[in-house]
Amino acid sequence: MSLLPLGLLSMVEDSLTWDGLTVQVRSEPRLRATIHRLVEVSSLEKGERAAWARFLVRGASQSLGILPASIDGLYRARARGDVPATWTTPAFNLRVLPFEAARAVFRAARRLDAGAFIFEIARVELDWTGQSLAEYATAVLAAAIAEGYRGAVFLQGDHFQASAKRARWEEKTALEALIREAVLAGFFNLDLDASTLVDLSHDRVLDQQFDNAILTASLVAFARSFQPEGISFSLGGEIGEVGGHVTTEEELHAFMHLFQRGLHALAGDLAGLSKVSIHTGSAHGGIVLPDGSFAPVNIAFDAIQRLGEVARQSYGMGGVVQHGASTLPLEYFPAFVRYGTLEVHLATAFMNTFFEHLPEEYLKAVQAWLDARYQHERRAEQSDAQFYAGVRMHALAPFKEAFLRLPEEIRQAVMQDWETQFVDLMERLGCAGTRALVEQWVNPRPVPFYLEDYWLEASKPAGESDLSG
Repeated sequence: MSLLPLGLLSMVEDSLTWDGLTVQVRSEPRLRATIHRLVEVSSLEKGERAAWARFLVRGASQSLGILPASIDGLYRARARGDVPATWTTPAFNLRVLPFEAARAVFRAARRLDAGAFIFEIARVELDWTGQSLAEYATAVLAAAIAEGYRGAVFLQGDHFQASAKRARWEEKTALEALIREAVLAGFFNLDLDASTLVDLSHDRVLDQQFDNAILTASLVAFARSFQPEGISFSLGGEIGEVGGHVTTEEELHAFMHLFQRGLHALAGDLAGLSKVSIHTGSAHGGIVLPDGSFAPVNIAFDAIQRLGEVARQSYGMGGVVQHGASTLPLEYFPAFVRYGTLEVHLATAFMNTFFEHLPEEYLKAVQAWLDARYQHERRAEQSDAQFYAGVRMHALAPFKEAFLRLPEEIRQAVMQDWETQFVDLMERLGCAGTRALVEQWVNPRPVPFYLEDYWLEASKPAGESDLSG
């Protein structure tokens, strides 16, 4: 690995120092005002400059006491009944402008004194957004620096999902590589999703869940082998694909029975799952109507309550997780708390807010790009609104640089609307005042990280679009 490239420290007005061993903050005010420049290098460049930018942000955040952490301690306390089930943790998937979006999250958290919230990104979203795990983590940690945040930051790998179309050994190897990459970048919360392997052609539920449970057990054993000293990862499993039938109690018991047996055979008395995702009637991205609005969805709150109690009482987990929630009516969110939902995953609504602010020339360029490349996915009965809503996530990577270079006033307007969204969601989910709970039950600590690991992940090409250059 080469020496620190010339110019990177001057980009942050020499607010950082590097002595060959550690990164130190010389001037936090100057760093807060300039950290976005390292984020831009991380997002748009590759090779050694991107690796160094990510390494410097990680070092600066650790120097300031901003630490990637696992939420497992809080979830285990909730399973034991040591903390009241008065909140549901929101997990935010920030697909576009993650630095600005994370700044809005931290601002909302500061207003509400919230601590129980998660930043996550799914395996498929890495492709959609044209970024790596380390790049996403860099944007979040830099946002914490910019906003003067301190303490635990929960980074989560969402839907580390197995493909049912590829060979099992091939997928297992790919997911293990993804887990390792995530841990090295500071993701100490992982949702391991082998629900794609559930085979409903079998009559017995145990047979249906077998492949899902055994692969999940193998991935849990692998992930825990990478735990830094003193840290217990928060690991989740998933019983059925989002968009399928409502999960039953029999399926939960079958999955957990097989999972526990498989984990014990692989690793003895290793800690298992912190939570489990179930299907309750929602769909990723919502169901878009011809006018672009979202169809009403009936959430099976009784299943959330019943299966959450089983998860806690029978298996020591914090509870169950709701996916595909961001496009649901806002009045649903207090109900998630009332029925004991541990965690909800939120993504599409924030992307929609961004597109609502996109200038007409950009929007037309995005739509033309989608028309040229994704017409084969358009159904005959779809309106334009339905078609673009269903495929525009594929434009995030090609237009990445163009979006990052949007005029400041547009990015600020998006940030303001995002902050309003995050405050509203956190309030409805009971997150106000949860910082004290996090500080009581989560013990973040510095962990070693290495420049060479950032170098390995800093090889993705900068995003290109019809508006860049």
